[in-house]
Amino acid sequence: MIFFAIYDETPTFGTSPWPFIALMLAGFVIGTFGHITKIKGLVAFGIGLLFLGTFVLPLIITVMKSNS
Repeated sequence: MIFFAIYDETPTFGTSPWPFIALMLAGFVIGTFGHITKIKGLVAFGIGLLFLGTFVLPLIITVMKSNS
């Protein structure tokens, strides 16, 4: 019940979340392909894209918008 009390259905992202979702999906697909082919570089690149799309870019955008 506490979840429903604090859940906001319409958060203000300030930007569209779709580019981040696309970046996360691309990272997941590339990482999975890297695991299947056993190419460590692709796995690392996929993990990097996932991290970029889920944490780094949204954090940078949030910090930049809060400073202006």
